[in-house]
Amino acid sequence: MLNGRKSLITVLASAALITSVGMIPSGSAQAQPSITDVQHRVDRLYHAAEQASERYNQIHVQLEQMRGDVKALRADEASQNQRTEQARQVVADAIVQEYEGDSLSAVGQAVVSQDPSQFVSQLSTMSAFNSLQTSRYASYVTQTKALAIRQDATQSQLDKVAQLEKAAASDKATIDKNLSDAKELLGNLQADARQRLTEASRGSTPIPADVPASGRAAIAVHFAMAQIGKPYVYGAAGPGAYDCSGLTMAAWGAAGVGLSHSSSAQYSQGTHVSPSQLQPGDLVFYYSPISHVGMYIGHGMIVNAENPSAGIKVTGLYSMPFVGAVRPG
Repeated sequence: MLNGRKSLITVLASAALITSVGMIPSGSAQAQPSITDVQHRVDRLYHAAEQASERYNQIHVQLEQMRGDVKALRADEASQNQRTEQARQVVADAIVQEYEGDSLSAVGQAVVSQDPSQFVSQLSTMSAFNSLQTSRYASYVTQTKALAIRQDATQSQLDKVAQLEKAAASDKATIDKNLSDAKELLGNLQADARQRLTEASRGSTPIPADVPASGRAAIAVHFAMAQIGKPYVYGAAGPGAYDCSGLTMAAWGAAGVGLSHSSSAQYSQGTHVSPSQLQPGDLVFYYSPISHVGMYIGHGMIVNAENPSAGIKVTGLYSMPFVGAVRPG
């Protein structure tokens, strides 16, 4: 009986140990997911992070434009404010001139008022209003309305900037979370398995000895090919690391063609071409909505900044869900 009780205690203790550790001996298939399973999970995390990264890049393209708009609106608002004040002063001067020598108690209240709505309200109650030149008053009213429109436009643009900055912060958090989860998955692999996974991600696609390109496309292709082997970093645009749109932007920038740091924006920055018309240097886009871009180098291959595991590498044109192609320049 005692021996049976000891055996039961031993079994229960072993079960508790397995449950608390969260795994069973390393020889079991349940203790260690397969390299293929880990690779698929890591790839999904990287893709989700890249989607957020490209949204983040696009937001910053929009923010740059919108901040320029805000600057212009504020300058316009300042000019309009000056015109409004000049019109107010014209009306005030007219009142003073017309009633010079008379009692100016009511007139003085209107003249010293700095609030447009209060100023107009006071004018409306004055018997002197009927003798004012209608054109002067109409000019002042027009200018105050124009100022209000400009103030509203400026505030509306500032509100949009704030919303985009909030969205950018959310996308940045998504990038960090997915990258952290991917690193955790890779960290749980044993060193030799992790090495095999990294080698598999980098692939063994042969790099063509020559790429038939000319003009600015040749410069862009040469630049992109020279980056092969460098790391992929979200939001990077060189020189030590790149993300997908950062690489294509830098490559075509070296050829004198300006592109935005956003795959979705780059899709509208050139002439669209069909797969049968592809030439080296053309940009090729993937996923819907677009979240990845590479550069066609001929022979059915592209060079691209793929993900943090693969870095910048050569791969097949249709290795990802193809959406379309654009010829910059």
